[in-house]
Amino acid sequence: MKKNPVVRFPEVRKAEIVEEEIPVPGPGQYLLKSRITLISTGTEMTAYCGEFEPGTSWEENFSCPYYPGYTCIGEIVDAGEGADRSLIGRRLATDQPHRAYGLCSGADPLAGDQFHGRTRFQLVPDGIADEDAVFSNIAVIVMNGIRASGIRWGESAVVFGQGLLGQFAARFLRLAGAFPVFACDVSDYRLSLLPDDPAIVRVNTRREDVEQVIAEHNKGRKADCLIELTANADLLPLESSLLREKGRLVILSSPKKPVVFDFEDFCAVSSISIIGCHNFSHPVYPQADNPWTNDRHFEQYTDLIRYGMLDVRPLVSRVIPYTAAPEAYRALDADRGREMGIILDWREQK
Repeated sequence: MKKNPVVRFPEVRKAEIVEEEIPVPGPGQYLLKSRITLISTGTEMTAYCGEFEPGTSWEENFSCPYYPGYTCIGEIVDAGEGADRSLIGRRLATDQPHRAYGLCSGADPLAGDQFHGRTRFQLVPDGIADEDAVFSNIAVIVMNGIRASGIRWGESAVVFGQGLLGQFAARFLRLAGAFPVFACDVSDYRLSLLPDDPAIVRVNTRREDVEQVIAEHNKGRKADCLIELTANADLLPLESSLLREKGRLVILSSPKKPVVFDFEDFCAVSSISIIGCHNFSHPVYPQADNPWTNDRHFEQYTDLIRYGMLDVRPLVSRVIPYTAAPEAYRALDADRGREMGIILDWREQK
């Protein structure tokens, strides 16, 4: 009988491949065979390293043993009773964990699952390569955050953190008309992956004074908007100080410890707005004042790829067989600044 290889964190700072039985789809379910999956250098590595405070939602949802995974591109190979069997053979984008075979539910956004009503999968359009589609979940998260920021054409924006989400944030801010965009990180490698765009200013905060750089490139003005994507709670006072009066600070990351923040000095005096934005804040159904559901953002992302308006291939650090996953997590633990998108390839799994 065929087995089902699965990536698991049995304990902190340990990854392994275990074998489970291939599940059987129940009513309304589909059996998905993975083609490729994407490692998240943020969320997954937080779980791998156990870098969170006791009593938090991080501890509740990401404690070991943990089955990691962020985005999977797979093919439907079977369908349960009541499911649409015409979809067999179609490719899906899902947030299935790293495993050869898994189940996904139908597309009812009110199915009451753990993803707070998000549609469980999207069909990958023909002509969109697996290696482009696998970034869709990252892209959709950032799209939601950029919309929440209220960015307007000609406004200046800062992105703190140039991991995968930060890379997409810088690109989407430019597409939305932000000018200039200041991309901040401590890794020259990450900064080097940004598009060759004179309106994107790379700032290595380990060597440069970000406030001074912003003033030099923004005609002496502070920034209109800042997207926080480092998950470093200690940076929030600095980030707030970079914003103009009534600027907007968007928390798109998930800080892993309590935040010490002087609201008088860093919020009230300058009257900035602090906007929390999680992927779960997507509307379940399109609404007149916000039609941008998870599905609608996925549609826009694939259109940007199709029309050549977005190139994500520079964000692929390497494509490796799924059997090399334990080594990949060890390498990321040693130096995340030298990696970006690591893709696990399951296509040779029979």
